[in-house]
Amino acid sequence: MMRFVPWRHIANWRCTACGNCCKLYSVVLNFPEWMNISKTFGAQTTGAGFDKLFLKRGEDGSCVFLCQFAGTFLCGLQHMKPDACKLWPFKILAEPKYGDSEQAIFEYGGKKLFIYADSNCEGLRYGSPTWEFKTLILKEFAGIALGTCRTQHNTTRNAAPFRLRRFSLY
Repeated sequence: MMRFVPWRHIANWRCTACGNCCKLYSVVLNFPEWMNISKTFGAQTTGAGFDKLFLKRGEDGSCVFLCQFAGTFLCGLQHMKPDACKLWPFKILAEPKYGDSEQAIFEYGGKKLFIYADSNCEGLRYGSPTWEFKTLILKEFAGIALGTCRTQHNTTRNAAPFRLRRFSLY
C-alpha cells in the first residue's frame, strides 16, 4: 500500500538499489523522454496508453530496464533516466495533496513546494531531518522537479553509472 510521508519526518535518504521503484510502479514518460528512449533502445521498450506514454514491463512485472548485478539492482537508463525515476521516492507538488501540509512545506528558489516521500522506499530513514538531507538531497530533488537541475549527484545510486557502462544488457 502506498503511503506518503511529509519530508520533515525523514532523517535521511539513500538509494539502496533494492529495485522496488522499478518493480512496483509503472514509469510514465513525457514526450521528449519517450522519443529519446525509443530512438536509443527501440519503440518496443515503451508503450502508449489512451492518455500516457510509459516504459514497458518485463515478464516478471518490473521495468524492462531494470538490471541485476551481484545482488544489486541497477537502472539501464541511468544516463537518460525519466524525471519520474529521478524523483522517486519523492512527490514534489505545488499544493499539499497527502495532508500534513505544515510538515510537507519546503521553500526552494522563492517557491513553496510540498514534498512527500513514498513509504515503500527502503532507503528512507525516519526521524529529524539531517543537514545533508535538507540542504543537499531535498534541494536537488526540488531542482529536478522544477527543471533547474538536470544532473543527479545526491539523488541516485552513485556506483550505478560505472557498473552499467561495463555490464549493461542494453
